[in-house]
Amino acid sequence: MKRILLLGGVAEALALARRLGPEHVYSLAGLGKVPDDLDCQVRVGGYGGAEGLARFIADEGIGLLVDATHPYAAQISHNAAAAAGMADVPCWALRRPGWQAGPDDDWRNVADWAVLIEALKAFRRPFFTLGREPLEHLHEIPPEQHWTVRCLQGQPARERYEVIGARGPFSLDGERELFRRLRSDVLISKNSGSQSTEPKLQVARELGLPVLILERPELPAVTREFESVERLWQALATYLENP
Repeated sequence: MKRILLLGGVAEALALARRLGPEHVYSLAGLGKVPDDLDCQVRVGGYGGAEGLARFIADEGIGLLVDATHPYAAQISHNAAAAAGMADVPCWALRRPGWQAGPDDDWRNVADWAVLIEALKAFRRPFFTLGREPLEHLHEIPPEQHWTVRCLQGQPARERYEVIGARGPFSLDGERELFRRLRSDVLISKNSGSQSTEPKLQVARELGLPVLILERPELPAVTREFESVERLWQALATYLENP
């Protein structure tokens, strides 16, 4: 029996998990909502690095590892590639393309947090859509700035910052209303390439706001890469059909 271990982290991974049968495993780190309506098994939590993941693959008889984690979850992707090598199983990865700036976009790439903070000195009301990382720096907010952070879990508002708890997909009208309320003068984003969070970029374009884009990390080489969930599913279906 061929068993697939699917490492989730993006909406496309859940779409794949919904097509898998009970012999397969959908793995989540544990952040956010855990689906309870899948036919496949759901595993929540870490493995203890590449070695622990390799042991799980061997112990559970996994024949194929699929990395469908977030494009910025570089450590998990590196662990997945290394574990597949240790366990001698193929590793496939969903590597969706990043967004591309248009002629009316003012996108500015930043390499890391230090470069980002330096670039933010010219602004007063930044809107962070990076996930949880800005929460570790709320005590460092310059006196002339007010931060808004959107991540999965919100917090009570404070004088110097607001933390909005929200999960995509986000609608264009909803993003327009939010930007009006926040009066932000710059958007900070990862280049995730996700359709569910792309409306914020259109609103920034409409308002003429600059967007600071955190550059994508380098990801490891794997056995096969796929740019779309449908192409990946077609390959998975072929894999499962062949003896």
